[in-house]
Amino acid sequence: MAAAALLRRGLCRTASAAARAPARTAAARAPQTQARWARPLATTPATLSPGEDLGSFDYGFTKDRIDKGGVSGAAENRGFTYLLMGANKFIYASAVRIGALKFIATMSATKDVLALASAEFDVSAVEEGQTITVKWRGKPVFIRHRTADEIASSEAVSLDELRDPETDAARVESAEWLVVMGICTHLGCVPIANAGDYGGWFCPCHGSHYDVSGRIRKGPAPLNLEIPPYKFTGDANLLVG
Repeated sequence: MAAAALLRRGLCRTASAAARAPARTAAARAPQTQARWARPLATTPATLSPGEDLGSFDYGFTKDRIDKGGVSGAAENRGFTYLLMGANKFIYASAVRIGALKFIATMSATKDVLALASAEFDVSAVEEGQTITVKWRGKPVFIRHRTADEIASSEAVSLDELRDPETDAARVESAEWLVVMGICTHLGCVPIANAGDYGGWFCPCHGSHYDVSGRIRKGPAPLNLEIPPYKFTGDANLLVG
């Protein structure tokens, strides 16, 4: 009986020791596990760079492009930009000034230009039936002192007979005087006065005939002789232009 009691007591102690052993093992392992996980956190700032920690593949480029000399380079570029902008503004202002001066110059005509713009002639010595040639702006101008018969014949022409229909009254300011440009409307030749089939002008270049009203009657010319701007400033003073 005593032996059995001793055996049971020994088994109970063994079971108690076995039950306590896992608890001690777990308690012993816990600090080691915490230490192992805490170690990288403690050493990361000292051993790892930001690029390695984040896994950035352009870390080297980011590090190389931070240059201490970049500030001076930016300042130089900024200065060049300001210089270029100033030069452009100067050129633009100069162009505007030149354009304004040219415009003002065209607005204020000189005496020579005004002299060429108009010309005054004394026609008191021109007899009836006579034609004189004067120059205006470097071009010939025919001034004809028409007779009563020439006026009547010009007014009697029907518009249906004309290539370029125009009444005689529409082409003269005073019935006695006809003022036309002395240039053929075909190719710019100078017609001959008091010639042709209609007693007015004849162009020897290609055979155009004009009547005493300066209207085309025959030949290749398509239009009547041009009438310049003119007016009488007196009984015998004619201002052309």
